[in-house]
Order: sequence, then structure tokens, then C-alpha cells
Amino acid sequence: MEMDVKIGVLALQGNVSEHIDAFIRALRAMGLAETSCVSQVRHAAGIDDLDVLAIPGGESTTISRLIDKNRMRETIISFDGGIFATCAGMVLMATEVDDPRVGTLGLIDLNVNRNAFGRQRESFEADLIVKDLGVPYHAVFIRAPVATRAGNGVEIMSRIDKGIVAVRSGKHYALAFHPELGNDPRIHIQFLEGLGF
Repeated sequence: MEMDVKIGVLALQGNVSEHIDAFIRALRAMGLAETSCVSQVRHAAGIDDLDVLAIPGGESTTISRLIDKNRMRETIISFDGGIFATCAGMVLMATEVDDPRVGTLGLIDLNVNRNAFGRQRESFEADLIVKDLGVPYHAVFIRAPVATRAGNGVEIMSRIDKGIVAVRSGKHYALAFHPELGNDPRIHIQFLEGLGF
């Protein structure tokens, strides 16, 4: 049977199971759960067969090192599908980051401040206006980054006083917050529908 959507969650570090659950909830809401699959990805082999790759939050310097250790960098950069990147994932997707230890993928023309809000205790929640979503989206920010510049071809989907917290660029989404930690599937659905599912 042909799968409708094949989603892989980069399982090197971060809240992988929460991302899997969030995509399953979104697929269920879209009526695609029975004919789609969501799985963990730890190696370059198999990424090319996916429609979607999710890069979860975690520690961006660690994730960038593990991407290189597992020889995944070129495969991710040349991936034809959509990438859904949250928190540390947003840092990795950027072209410029304020920390030279992070080997970015350079897939979205963004400047990002890696730890824009300080330590873990400065984590917070906020109701965001997200483009095309209507009702505000309740977002969880944990040691979050923020984008200070979005280049040509980058659509700003949400911002707060500190800067840009959600962008879309071609097939890719990058978010400063953790949509997998709530029960609202609208951003995942918006992303998947943008890919034609």
C-alpha cells in the first residue's frame, strides 16, 4: 500500500517521541493517520525516502556535532522534502547564528540568536498570532532562540517583541517554540497542507 505521508524525526537528541505523537495527532485530524507513517531517523540512509524530516529541539551545538558524526549533513542539506524545525532546529536551519560552535545547515536565510531569552528559568508561554491560523496559538518557549533577520523568500509567520519566532521558506518551517508540547495540531497541519497533503 502506498503511504500518504512518510515523516521522519531526527532522533539524535531532544524530545523525539513528543514530535512523533504531535505528527500522528495532526495526521489523524487530517484523516491520513492510517495510511502514513512517522518514525525515528538516526542515519542518513532512508532520509531520501521521506516526505518530511522533523528536527526537534535540544542542544544545537550537540545536534550539529551528531549530524556530522553520523554523516548526515549533506543528506539533510540536499533533502527534497519539507523540514519542520523547532527550537534548536531553527538554529540549525539558519544561515547565520551568534555562536560559532553551531555548524548550521544554512537552509533558511535567517540570522538567529541561539539563546535569546537566557537560561532555562526564563522559559515562558505565550499566545501567538500566527499567519493564517486565526485563533491565537498557545506556544511554549524553552531556552528559545529568536530570528533577528529574515532574508528574501522567507515568510514571517509569527513574531513577538524580541523578534521573529516562526518562519516558512519554501517547503521548510522553522519555529522558536515547541508545538509538540501542546495538544493543538494546527501548525503541524498548516505545514503538511503547505506541502500538498
